[in-house]
Amino acid sequence: MGRIGNIINKKGKQDAKRAKIFTKYARLISVAAKMGGGDPEYNANLKNAIEKAKSENMPNDNIERAIKKGIGSGDGESYEHITYEGYGPGGVAVIIETLTDNKNRTAGNMRYYLDKNGGNLGTAGCVSFMFDRKGQIIIEKSDDISEDTLMEQALEAGAEDFVTEEDCFVVLTDIESFLQVKDALSSHGYSFVTADIEMIPQTYTAISDDQKKSMDKMMDMLEEDDDVQNVYHNLED
Repeated sequence: MGRIGNIINKKGKQDAKRAKIFTKYARLISVAAKMGGGDPEYNANLKNAIEKAKSENMPNDNIERAIKKGIGSGDGESYEHITYEGYGPGGVAVIIETLTDNKNRTAGNMRYYLDKNGGNLGTAGCVSFMFDRKGQIIIEKSDDISEDTLMEQALEAGAEDFVTEEDCFVVLTDIESFLQVKDALSSHGYSFVTADIEMIPQTYTAISDDQKKSMDKMMDMLEEDDDVQNVYHNLED
């Protein structure tokens, strides 16, 4: 299917859960505004959260309400970022990033989702050493895009690596250079399938068809949970 096919398939599933997607991004935007202020030009986390929300067609009114809620929040809701690590079916390494106001509830849910599908929750650091945190920009192949030109522009902007796959181009950056490279490529007129800071697996794990079904069920359960922001794994396509 290729990397872009998997991403589009994932986006298709998300389209059916639009309200939940908006809830997650509203929470992310509010927390970013609370921590760094309501102006995205001076708050990189807020700018990134808004761009993510807009990529899912979240209405501007929803975004503005979330920012105002974050700026105005005092002693009300208090969220914290918690990352969980563990294994899915067949030993697939899994990292789950959450934003929660009740860590006991969230920890219990994460343990249940993994246990229910043949995996198990581990301790901090048990799988993260198998991933690298990188900026990743994915651009769909088209007749209008020259591979050589795109690669040159990406590397000149500060990208670490450039990978050509079956249906897309992948630009990898370090965390510090991500926004610089993203803005440079955007200024050249490129559209992105995704552009974000990701946990990139160093190696991949192959599993059986039955284990893959369990993995799909586990991913569905995780994506349904409002506390879950991102899920990374090293399942081989």
